[in-house]
Amino acid sequence: MKFAICNEIYQDWKVEDAIQHAAKTGYDAIEIAPFTIAQHVNDIPAARRQEIRDAAARAGIAISGIHWVLVKAEGMHMTSPDPAVRERTRRYFVDLVDFCGDLGGKSIVVGSPKQRNLEGGVTPDQGWAWATDAFRDAVKQGEERGVTICFEPLAPVETNFINTAEEAVRFIRQFDSPAMKIILDVKAMSSESKPVPQIIRESWPHFGYFHANDVNLKGPGFGDVDFVPIFAALKEVGYDGYASVEVFNFEEGADAIATRSLAYMKGCC
Repeated sequence: MKFAICNEIYQDWKVEDAIQHAAKTGYDAIEIAPFTIAQHVNDIPAARRQEIRDAAARAGIAISGIHWVLVKAEGMHMTSPDPAVRERTRRYFVDLVDFCGDLGGKSIVVGSPKQRNLEGGVTPDQGWAWATDAFRDAVKQGEERGVTICFEPLAPVETNFINTAEEAVRFIRQFDSPAMKIILDVKAMSSESKPVPQIIRESWPHFGYFHANDVNLKGPGFGDVDFVPIFAALKEVGYDGYASVEVFNFEEGADAIATRSLAYMKGCC
């Protein structure tokens, strides 16, 4: 198993310092949230992108990809009834592919519950068609750049659009592209009626990334979720990507979250 960690847990740290800490802690990769660098990826110049890529290379750690991609990027919504908003979002997903590729990343995690929610008057079929269109150009760009877009099923308390891994697989299969897959997230999968290991087995080979966290919004090992059968299922299906620590409660602090999460995951393998 390869392990990564999301950089937003290093809340006020410079990106370079977070990279150094993740590398020294023993992670194989770091996952970047663009909003920790700028409001829009278009505001991050080529020189800055190269600086971040070089910092990871010096630390001997990979940049696995990017996530939280629409946070602070105001005016984006993939199922908006406004064609201008959808067009802006469609173009921005292409920009995100280029940003990820420029960092040397290979995966884009698309959760963005608020930016995909079906608004009043939008039918599920309309939302499905509009969301599909939002990704078409980005998927083509992903094929060119070697970047995979990973769409994330999320719990009904977070969004009303695509709540299960089964739905997400049906959504991405229509693209018929290696550049479009789903991501599995332990917190999100825990909202489904099926056991997490079963979801993993049923979703393979359609997922290309994996987030490790607990239903209590903390890191693996900080709650009641048992990762032993989860990692066993990942190994069983042949997943050889990253298990990336993503948390939403930072009260323990970056060092404790990073160190304890990694030690716990390694102990489960």
